[in-house]
Amino acid sequence: MAALAAIAQPALARPRDEVMSGAFRCAAIGDQRTWLDCYYGAAQPARDALSMPPAPAAQARLVAAPPAGKASLADLSVRDQVVAGAFRCAAFADERQWLNCYYGAAGPVRAQLGLSPAAQSAPPPPRVAGAQPAPGLHPPAQFGMTPGPAREIPENVDHVTARMASYSFDKLGWFTVTLDNGQVWTQVHGDTTYAHWKKPAGTYEVRISHGFLGSYSLQVKNQPGLFKVLRRQ
Repeated sequence: MAALAAIAQPALARPRDEVMSGAFRCAAIGDQRTWLDCYYGAAQPARDALSMPPAPAAQARLVAAPPAGKASLADLSVRDQVVAGAFRCAAFADERQWLNCYYGAAGPVRAQLGLSPAAQSAPPPPRVAGAQPAPGLHPPAQFGMTPGPAREIPENVDHVTARMASYSFDKLGWFTVTLDNGQVWTQVHGDTTYAHWKKPAGTYEVRISHGFLGSYSLQVKNQPGLFKVLRRQ
């Protein structure tokens, strides 16, 4: 019974994961300045965790209900740089350093809009294949994993295929999946696609691949749905 209760508990997202989920929701916005405000508003969970003053209410409202629009290819390319930079901020273990880096990652959009550079830390540069990590940083991330101990999946693969070992849903309907290779993936909170799996976990074959803006997508063979996920383990 205790084991069943543990499985039933919803997965707890770190504030920085909630921030990134909010940033993904901003993707629906067409106007670049409005997108930047939404990106800043998405930082609210991290600000709460650090007992910082709240982000402006107008920015928070954008995250809750991003206005739909169509961004230009040039704008999308710059946003891609920002979000990729925000993912590299995972090199910082300290939450305040991570938040400073997240803000600093917005530099490409600020430059595009003619705004003054932000004072926060810039994200670490992309890692060159074969290069060693800088002193003080964790070892290079493996597929889908923020920096941490070395893993068995090479960093440069473009997808992972495995069978489920187990899955569970939280009270909002978002899932956590454990694969038979030991990886654990959680659906991004804010994703609008819901899974409806009912068969034993081992009957599902999973493919996880790179998605838009540095994200990861999970698909189940012969099942509908494309889900945005974050790796937990």
